[in-house]
Order: sequence, then structure tokens, then C-alpha cells
Amino acid sequence: MPLHYNSLLLYSLHMRITSWNVNGIRAVERKELFYPALMELRADVLMIQETKARQEQLPDTLRNVPSYHAYFDHHKEKGGYSGTAIYTKEEPKEVTYGMGVEQFDCEGRMVTAFYDNLTICNIYFPNGGQGPERLKYKLEFYEAFLEYIEALREKNPVIWGGDVNTAHQEIDLARPRENQDNTGFLPEERAWLDEVAALGWIDTFRHFHPSKAGAYSYWDMKTRARDRNVGWRIDYLFASPDLLPTLNTATIHPNLMGSDHCPVSAEIRT
Repeated sequence: MPLHYNSLLLYSLHMRITSWNVNGIRAVERKELFYPALMELRADVLMIQETKARQEQLPDTLRNVPSYHAYFDHHKEKGGYSGTAIYTKEEPKEVTYGMGVEQFDCEGRMVTAFYDNLTICNIYFPNGGQGPERLKYKLEFYEAFLEYIEALREKNPVIWGGDVNTAHQEIDLARPRENQDNTGFLPEERAWLDEVAALGWIDTFRHFHPSKAGAYSYWDMKTRARDRNVGWRIDYLFASPDLLPTLNTATIHPNLMGSDHCPVSAEIRT
């Protein structure tokens, strides 16, 4: 696929993008883990999922983080549920919320930041549990999002990611056989990630670590699965193919605590 002209201008940049499902941003801040994680991650863009709060409910320490511009989306009806945020050192030209489809935009699952030569989309996909209707909603959300993001990449290079709520391959979870009939590893969920890959989107972690096993980003808290590393890799950062020459590293940060998920990062540079 030919490079976008604008992507050539990106080669002079160095940017680290990090995604983290915090499972309640106020809880992470109360544990005094948010700022230490931010310092260790050294993220130029930090994408947060499951803030579980409206912007006005957040303390000033989370609304106004030094050196960052902050943008928040929240569930329009249900408090303490879902919610996404982007913290970015460079001020975007534009920020949008959702993808223009009311049935999917009402839960505060998406923030997109537009820069001169790059678009970054933070997305918190629905969980497919709680019955067939919710699984149907998740799969419809997947398809609507893919249409949205495919249109975006026609205009600029794109990095998108967040909590996808599905492990792609058997290597991406500790117990694939036991979970083949469970949401998060159903064939129809995994097939969507196959479609994403077929369209050229680069799973940044697998690009650098194609055969690394035991690399997970989520662990069940009730069973203390993190202590035994019985986990799932369901948090991703995908890059459009025109960014391939700029990809430098991709990392999972399992030692950063505060949530049932850990952060994942990707870095682009010349």
C-alpha cells in the first residue's frame, strides 16, 4: 500500500502512545498509582478506558495534569460505567467523541484526537457478556467502528487501540481451550480481528513479538489470576500500514498496578 504523503512528515517525530483500562480512574488516583504510572510510562499520549466518571466528578489532579491536554467522554445515562479519556502533550487540531452513531456513542466509549500528520483513536469496546443481545451489540459495534476507522485512514496515518475485549489467537490467553465457548474468545469475535488484520492494520505488539507467549494485559481479580499470570491479551494498539517504517517498539507493562488491566504502549520515531 503506498504511503500517504502526510505520513512522510511524521518521520521527524518521536511519540509514545499508551493505552490503559484503569477500571475506575478515581480509584487509581486514590491509590496514588496514577502519577507514578504516568511518570514511568513517559507517554506522549495516554489513552484511558473505563474512567467510570464524568469529567466534573474528577478531582483537579485528574482534570488538569501538568504538561497534558485532557479530553473526556462519558456514558450519557449510566453513572460509574464505561468512559474514556485522552491525555496528550501535543494539543490536537480537533477532538471528537464517538463515531456518529447514536446507539454506539451513548456509552462514552471513544475519543479521537486529530493532529497535523496523525490521528489517534482511543476506543473501549463493549463486553459481549450478559446474554445474546449484548454480544450482538458488541459485534455490530465492531463493524461500525471498522467502517469509521477505515474512512479515517484515507486522510491520515492512524493509531487506534484500547480495550478490544477479545483475545485474537490462542497465544493471546492462558487457557484457550477452556474459553473457546466464552465471550472474549468466540469464533465470531476473533473473526473480526482476522478482518482487521486482513485490511493491513498492524497489531503493534505482535509485530515485534510474534511468538511471545504469556504476554497478557488483563487478569481476573476475583481468582487472583495475575499472581499466576493466567491472563488475556485483550488490550491492543493497531497502526495503519503507512506507519510501519516509523514503528520502533511495542510493550506490555505487567508490573504497573492499579487495575485488572495493565498498560500497553507503542512508539513511533524516525
